[in-house]
Amino acid sequence: MYKARLWSVRHARALRRIYDVFKRCAPRLAPLIRLVGARTSEAALRPLERAAKGLLFDCRMCGLCVLSATGMACPMNCAKAMRNGPCGGVRSDGGCEVKPDMPCVWIEAIEGGARIAGSRGEVPTTILPPVDHSRAGRSTWLRVISGEPEPGSPPAVGAAVGHEAAGFERACNSGRPVVTVEVAPPDSADPAALLARAGRFKGLVDAINITDGAGGNCHMSSVAASAILAADGMVPVYQIACRDRNRIAIQGDLLGAAALGVNNILCLTGDDVSQGDHPQAKPVFDLDAVSLLSIARGMRDRGEYASGRKLDRAPSLFIGATANPFVPPHRDRIVNLEKKVEAGAQFIQTQFCFDLPLLEDFMRALRARELHRRCKIIVGVGTLGNARALRWMAAHVPGIHIPEALLARIGGASDQKAEAKRACIEIIAAVAGIDGVAGVHVMGHRNEEVLAEIIIESGLRRGITTTGDGT
Repeated sequence: MYKARLWSVRHARALRRIYDVFKRCAPRLAPLIRLVGARTSEAALRPLERAAKGLLFDCRMCGLCVLSATGMACPMNCAKAMRNGPCGGVRSDGGCEVKPDMPCVWIEAIEGGARIAGSRGEVPTTILPPVDHSRAGRSTWLRVISGEPEPGSPPAVGAAVGHEAAGFERACNSGRPVVTVEVAPPDSADPAALLARAGRFKGLVDAINITDGAGGNCHMSSVAASAILAADGMVPVYQIACRDRNRIAIQGDLLGAAALGVNNILCLTGDDVSQGDHPQAKPVFDLDAVSLLSIARGMRDRGEYASGRKLDRAPSLFIGATANPFVPPHRDRIVNLEKKVEAGAQFIQTQFCFDLPLLEDFMRALRARELHRRCKIIVGVGTLGNARALRWMAAHVPGIHIPEALLARIGGASDQKAEAKRACIEIIAAVAGIDGVAGVHVMGHRNEEVLAEIIIESGLRRGITTTGDGT
């Protein structure tokens, strides 16, 4: 089955041509379908479609086939059911984060898409809608015969009516370098520890990211922790992972967060649960980061749920997403980033940057598409205490890339903690000189004291003020 799938990717251009012919000719069968009836036609077509597409594409019959837009590689084979590109956890050898022995489906999709594009250019940035689970197992051929439009990008939306930049958004629009930091919620019902850890950064940063079950581990909810910081006068960025909640719950959380004064959001697909402290948990992945961005933007700008039902009052949101320039497919990550910007991302925070040449390559491609003019690029930087901890992170946390030369440098130092901090400060200085970078996002698990020192010693705190409006 897998060999047939690879064959289909290699011959994606020819298969796309065959599909285009089918799409033009299929509507001629519509009178027959009306005569026989949709139910009977569905019963006749479904097994034929399942057999043909199952053989060629390992199709899962989602009922909303997008093969022509995904290089003839079925995205439903993605362990996270991603419909709009690879996640940030692709392994260095191109393996899937969840199933390491399986190549990332989206690397295959990008390869097939490039073959279809041929000399015409790069892979298109069509934003595909989330799966319509009510259509699972149904025939897509019948939709084509009936002349129904193919899934495509959601309708364009204008600027939010009555939306006024505040807090973090205002800082991002100020033209000066912005600084954010990441803090994990506590394993406690007492907010005191969270406030103490986050309080180290008062006066040092523009906003504080609150992680959402990072690594598949359980902590206080991100929305609650964000609301606690907002109530204390700090500026949270509420991270929302698609792993744990469906689109109904996520939209409810977005409204609840806005009602509690939390207006900065970071849309994530989410880490694999198998590496966390509840490996037996069921992952949801009803949405991916791109579809979540589109839904959040629709709530803000159109004032409606994903279902189309109107909101009484739209949330005022500053919407962000992530990018990982440091793992495969390096060259094609820019396509996924452009999808996120098209879907509504106003700021982008990257994974840890330990490899400056890879970042510079990414930023060149980003500037070529002028994406830095459409969103703010905030580069992830940070450190852990020693080379052993960094090496463990590189080996066990999908999406982390650390050059061997840097590990050897830190490992050979007499004071590894000081050397790791020095290396981080050097990276910050280098990142600041890259055209298109709007600031840095400082990370280091439960390492707040060192992160605050890095912010101060690197000079990042100059010109930074916090706001008390919780945004």
